[in-house]
Amino acid sequence: MQVALITVGDEILSGDTENTNAGWLARQLTERGVTVTRMLTIPDDRALIARHVREWADTFDAVIVTGGLGDTPDDVTLEAVADAFDREMTVQPDVRERVEEKARQYREQNPERYEEHDFDLDFAETAALPADARPLQTAASFNPGCVVENVYVFPGFPEELQAMFDSVADDFGGDAVAESVPTATPEGALKDVLAGVREQFDVAVGSYPAHGDADGRVKVSGTDPEAVEAAAEWVAERVDSPE
Repeated sequence: MQVALITVGDEILSGDTENTNAGWLARQLTERGVTVTRMLTIPDDRALIARHVREWADTFDAVIVTGGLGDTPDDVTLEAVADAFDREMTVQPDVRERVEEKARQYREQNPERYEEHDFDLDFAETAALPADARPLQTAASFNPGCVVENVYVFPGFPEELQAMFDSVADDFGGDAVAESVPTATPEGALKDVLAGVREQFDVAVGSYPAHGDADGRVKVSGTDPEAVEAAAEWVAERVDSPE
């Protein structure tokens, strides 16, 4: 299973917010045997989001889009996904009911905030999703996410994203496996080993140099567990083991 990740947000591109979501998602997917083939960060640009979603939905098994699900004018991700599939935005009654209930609970738990601030909530706008989307709503989030064909749309707040991903995690799986070989051999001296393992085995290989207290490592990955194991053993015989 090949998956592409799209992170949406001007604040990511400006450096105001660190993009931890893509790394977290990549780890979760890789652990499930999925191959993450693309990562892209783009601004809150409706046309640009729609273009990449449309292109990548046709190219990969699934696309995960994160960010831009709020109620401010710059939150255009859902509308962009609707554009990508030529769909209208519609309100599903169950989704709106859940949004209204979440708002009611928040008001009961935070009455002082409602006294201090004038909340302008449009429940129909908040609940709107691309037509025929599968809604995703969790206890952690106010704004719903959704699934449109093979495109998954999650919020940008890490806690909300993680809860929403967990609710659909079983949708993702694959045959990719990997083994890492720790090594004290400097990366500059690994060229022949890296080239050789590719020639000998049907695997992908990457080199990760030592950093801080962490050892360097050579990572071997593929879809055949026996080939990956044999390739890792082949590498281990040709590199220096850490002390």
